[in-house]
Amino acid sequence: MLPSETEINATFQVSRATARASLERLRQEGLIRRQSGRGSIVLVPKVDQPANELASFSEDMRRRGLRPSYSTFSAETAPARGEAAEALEIGDGAPAFHIRRLLLADDEPIGMSESWLAPWIFEAGREPTPEELDAGSLYEWLAKFCGQRIAGARESIEAAPADAAMARRLEVAPGSALLVARRRSRADDRRPVEYAVMHYRADRYRFIIELAGNSAPQQTR
Repeated sequence: MLPSETEINATFQVSRATARASLERLRQEGLIRRQSGRGSIVLVPKVDQPANELASFSEDMRRRGLRPSYSTFSAETAPARGEAAEALEIGDGAPAFHIRRLLLADDEPIGMSESWLAPWIFEAGREPTPEELDAGSLYEWLAKFCGQRIAGARESIEAAPADAAMARRLEVAPGSALLVARRRSRADDRRPVEYAVMHYRADRYRFIIELAGNSAPQQTR
């Protein structure tokens, strides 16, 4: 909790208007949340994810000084339907390995991941257990036990409100803003490996895109 406007006035000898404007500036920059009757609350910093960089959740959190962990809801073979089957290039209803996991940073839920893995991946290996998925990165497990490395991916990002079930898992209010990332990952030979849908808390996660200018000289006439 931050001091009240009255306490800020007394401590820094500024006007009430200056204190109010300063707190509003912090709110606009996403650093605090102001609640009627409670005052101003400092928010946990957001995790920045470069949108043009492929990394596992574990790698992403560790390099930001956060401790990643997982809670696996399910890990089983199930019929893949719709966009999942299309992304994996298998028939609608064909079996694929389905994983649902809660993603945590320093024990706080930050996202929910639902993954479908192509059946061919396990021809030279085996399927992961829930205990193994709780223990670490799925991508690291695939490399170690199946000899498969994620060579690239295509990802789309959009906004969506949290429904009641997702809000409960992510510990946010129903209707809160979420970032929804849909990723289709491929192997070195370009065969599809994974189709994943990740729901991230918008108050804890954001995507950063580096844009390069056109270095070619512009022609005028």
